[in-house]
Amino acid sequence: MNLNYVKEVLEQERDNLQLWSNLDPQFGTYGICRSIEWEYTQDRPRKGDVLTEKRRAYLHLFYNDEKAAKDRVDQNELYTQLYYELTHNERKDYHAKDYAKYFDVVETPKRGVKVTAKEDVMKAEIRNYGYFAMPSNDVRDPFEALCLYRSKDIVEKGFGNLKDRLNFRRMQVSSELALDGKLFVGFIALIYLSYLKKKMQEAKLFDRWTLQGVLDEVDLIEVFQAPEVGKVIGEVTKKQKELFLSLGITPPSL
Repeated sequence: MNLNYVKEVLEQERDNLQLWSNLDPQFGTYGICRSIEWEYTQDRPRKGDVLTEKRRAYLHLFYNDEKAAKDRVDQNELYTQLYYELTHNERKDYHAKDYAKYFDVVETPKRGVKVTAKEDVMKAEIRNYGYFAMPSNDVRDPFEALCLYRSKDIVEKGFGNLKDRLNFRRMQVSSELALDGKLFVGFIALIYLSYLKKKMQEAKLFDRWTLQGVLDEVDLIEVFQAPEVGKVIGEVTKKQKELFLSLGITPPSL
């Protein structure tokens, strides 16, 4: 959001972006696409020159209410932390730029340190809470671009699931063969996770469910294994059956 060309287009489209017609219920996010041009350069050693021309690209702008609320909370926590560090002489080197950006600091022998917020800078930050942007040189539909990006994000979060749900924080294996096996199982689990997200999008389940919510719901189904009777599946509720059918899966039977 700090790029000049993003700021320029956002100021032009800020009022239009949050219209209902630009809302996608699946993501709970407003989105629009605008054409932009970017400077393309290519070194051509054989010809001994540099090719320079303008090429078309797409800028996708988005707004999300939940992100706006989260941005406000996160930014206020940052301001509070910076103010505390300045007033208690506990400055951190990695916050040096933030101190200068958001606060004026005056030190005098008698009055000590006086810290004043740069409210004009903070107001500018508030205007952009909830907004984010993605450029593309190929995808024109904003929510297709967002879906592709979040598919990548799902895989990244999937690795978090591997650590938490599948106990991958520590491998706890005694041989390289066991490690390979555990990694393979984790890889298959990520494939299922990505496929489940795709089926949920096709069935438009994101209007009512989250990916984690679906996993938690079906996680309640119990399976027992006994030598004499084989596999026994616990009770499957009506809600769970409807969920399976929405995903195109035959519900498990007792």
